[in-house]
Amino acid sequence: MNSTIIEMQGVSLRYDRRVVLNDIDFSVRRGDFMAITGPNGGGKTSLLRMMLKLLPPTAGSVVYRDTDGHEVTRLPIGYLPQKNMVDSRFPITVREVIASGLLGVNTDKASRMRRVDDTIALMGLCERADAAIGELSGGQLQRTLLGRAMISAPELLVLDEPLSYIDKRFEHQLYDIIGQLAGDTTIVLVSHEMSAIAGMANRHIIVDHSIHECSAHHHYVASECDE
Repeated sequence: MNSTIIEMQGVSLRYDRRVVLNDIDFSVRRGDFMAITGPNGGGKTSLLRMMLKLLPPTAGSVVYRDTDGHEVTRLPIGYLPQKNMVDSRFPITVREVIASGLLGVNTDKASRMRRVDDTIALMGLCERADAAIGELSGGQLQRTLLGRAMISAPELLVLDEPLSYIDKRFEHQLYDIIGQLAGDTTIVLVSHEMSAIAGMANRHIIVDHSIHECSAHHHYVASECDE
């Protein structure tokens, strides 16, 4: 299966006279593992936010499609934002944050609790399950947000800098988790640290106010893609 799940047509984003992204045409296909990189300020996070329809483009359109190719208004998406976009002063616990990823999912209470407990364990957060997010380290908060994004087994998983603040021990576990999801889940991932991720991704995208896709057959090297 290689059908389109998100289609971006002529998408541009401008703030006053500043061009953030210009005339973007590309699609995400079901089953893709898309690794995105590029310079700071090049528009990577803005691209993700438009893909999620959290940010309207100045021009162009972002279209979601179901498995039959029909346009739909919503998709089952799990989203890991950058940590600095989360207000850690909000009085909510690790368990509550992760459980919020199941909002709108039709399941019974026992199954819901089991999935929350399993996700907390997978993220290595059992000892912090009832801690307020303001009490967490940066890495613990990142793992909490990742758990929320993954718990519903979404059709599309969008990860913005998932390695930020993660300690090296959990980083390798994270590679295993993402590797197990790849294939069954469509993944769009932004990261500056591409060495391990590149080996798993089938598409490599450079975002620097426009989009350039690297050849899928070679290992990701920034200079190769920028030539």
